[in-house]
Amino acid sequence: MAAEEPLVALRGIRFGYPGAAPILEGLDFALGGGERVGILAPNGSGKTTLLLLIMGLLRPQAGEIRIFGEPRRAEADFLEVRRRIGLVFQDPEDQLFCPTVLEDVAFGPLNLGKSRAEAAAVARRTLAALGLEGFEGRIGFKLSGGEKRLVALAAVLAMEPEALLLDEPENGLDARTRLRLVEVLERLPIPQAIVSHDIDLLTALCDRLLTLEAGTIRDVDGEALHRHLHVHRLGDRPHRHGLPG
Repeated sequence: MAAEEPLVALRGIRFGYPGAAPILEGLDFALGGGERVGILAPNGSGKTTLLLLIMGLLRPQAGEIRIFGEPRRAEADFLEVRRRIGLVFQDPEDQLFCPTVLEDVAFGPLNLGKSRAEAAAVARRTLAALGLEGFEGRIGFKLSGGEKRLVALAAVLAMEPEALLLDEPENGLDARTRLRLVEVLERLPIPQAIVSHDIDLLTALCDRLLTLEAGTIRDVDGEALHRHLHVHRLGDRPHRHGLPG
């Protein structure tokens, strides 16, 4: 892969679900080495679809996908991608299926050829890094929503990915667990693409912010994303803010 080529590059992507208008139309996206990119956009705009296209779980109707410097078209092309890039799904139930937490987190390393002892050791280290010591024997379906989300992240990180895609990683987390998540992601020395509605999370973590509009991606360049507190007589019920003139 040429030094200047992004780790992940999508060009001219067109994708639509059966019976519906294209959700992505002429989309370009790049994730460079060492970069953390945040993607902020409304529901239904195609953020999750973008991540699934990168992993080869969906295929575009038009456009080019290049990952690690190689074109990715057929299923066989994406097997390497899935070994080297980790995807944390929006719903942790999509990733957790083993009886215990330790088995879930060790599953990936086992599939990568590690012995049971090696996979268990990796799983324990990863759980400890996320502050989940003592969770090894817990039953997955009995965990809280936030705990499941952290275990799903641990299951992906145990595979030692070279890049990470995260779909709404903060959903269901309390303030303390969310802070732990931010600290973990900040320490990871790998490229990350983070889809979220949480402006504070993205501005805390990401080098670059993007938004999806009308099926294409653009940089949030020079725009001030912010939250503010204000008081007025309509503050206790839904209202809009308009621009004067």
